[in-house]
Amino acid sequence: MRIGLDASYSLDSSPSGVGIYSAGIITALLSSAPDDHFLLCYRANRFFRAITKPRNARNTSRYPLEDLMLPHLQKRIDLFHGLNQRLPSCTFPRTVATFHDLFVMTADYSTPEFRLRFRKLAQDTAQRADHIIAVSQYTAGLVAELLSYPPEHITVVHHGVRRVPRIEDDELRRFRAAHDLEAPFILHVGTLQKRKNVERLLEAFEHIDGPTRLVLAGSDGYGSDRILDRLETSSAAARIRRLGYVDRPLLEHLYRAASVLAFPSLEEGFGLPVLEAMSAGLPVVTSNRSALAEVASDAALLVNPEDAYEIRIAIEEALEEGPTRRRLIHAGLQREQEFGWFKAARETLRVYRRLLE
Repeated sequence: MRIGLDASYSLDSSPSGVGIYSAGIITALLSSAPDDHFLLCYRANRFFRAITKPRNARNTSRYPLEDLMLPHLQKRIDLFHGLNQRLPSCTFPRTVATFHDLFVMTADYSTPEFRLRFRKLAQDTAQRADHIIAVSQYTAGLVAELLSYPPEHITVVHHGVRRVPRIEDDELRRFRAAHDLEAPFILHVGTLQKRKNVERLLEAFEHIDGPTRLVLAGSDGYGSDRILDRLETSSAAARIRRLGYVDRPLLEHLYRAASVLAFPSLEEGFGLPVLEAMSAGLPVVTSNRSALAEVASDAALLVNPEDAYEIRIAIEEALEEGPTRRRLIHAGLQREQEFGWFKAARETLRVYRRLLE
């Protein structure tokens, strides 16, 4: 097979979920299919940072996406896979698009202008894709419902996990001291935006007594001004740390040093922080809606994200040393093992081969 892949999002120096997916699935595909040829395409205005390749993956080439308009290059591709809900304007024998989420179309989570552009792009991709890969059953259902796409042409392929490595106790103690995080803390990982439900998490946290702190790791997003105002006036402001965007090494230390991950998001197409936290042995409290219940299963405490009291009670239960906390740690470590990039690559390759039969 000669497969074209949009590698643009794998080049981000501070990747979001889409960038993590792109880098993870591309690396696993190159290793899993050494006899197939992959054309890694990228936007010409991005410097192409090398993707980690296995030694046997010599069958790759790289092109700016703009070059796909050249007829001779189009003829070299049997199937093109758009890794982020979009496809090039040119045509190929077969096309696949991965859809991560459609939250922009489900509620007031962006500007009206962006919502309109997003809808048009999603509809155009759905009309032109021979097959759609959805990263969760939840996203698959939205693609079928909101884009009128035939369910029989949708395949669910879950993400893999960037597992959190072990960190020595002495190093963690130094980390806590250096960052003034020696008291137990609740960690939230995600962009500071409306759909992440930070305001309700804050409401829950304000009723948790003791020295426990709340640490927010993530850059500003849509609606962050209101959230920042709420943080500044919170009765628990002295116990809240806002770190902004954190790089991977710092995030791994936070996962290992935290006491609980609180992720009560209103809308997620997948929810990578849930599995990353589980891989670090961190108990998870998350929402009982969107894709989060599907991903976490019974390995997390699932809550109504619109009920601050329920969020608070679950966090307190996960914080307390006892059978519930021990169960969450054990179940989380088991659950995250069910997800992997090589598994995702095998399932993705099966989609390619079915389309090219």
